[in-house]
Amino acid sequence: MEDKNNFAFGRKNYLLMFLGLAFLAVGFFTMSLDSEPYGLGFLGLTLGPILVFIGFIIEFFAIMVKDRKDV
Repeated sequence: MEDKNNFAFGRKNYLLMFLGLAFLAVGFFTMSLDSEPYGLGFLGLTLGPILVFIGFIIEFFAIMVKDRKDV
């Protein structure tokens, strides 16, 4: 009999994906908080994009990491 849990990713992958999505959301929200015109302050040009970049890196690893159960 086959397992009924034939998901594409394991639990670890989904947790990393949600963590990456949280970083992305916080990064974009941080960029929107910048009080400088056109977002040219520290939050809009430095902190927000760094958080978004970290979110994309986490998403990449969430897709590429194999769960130990799948090996």
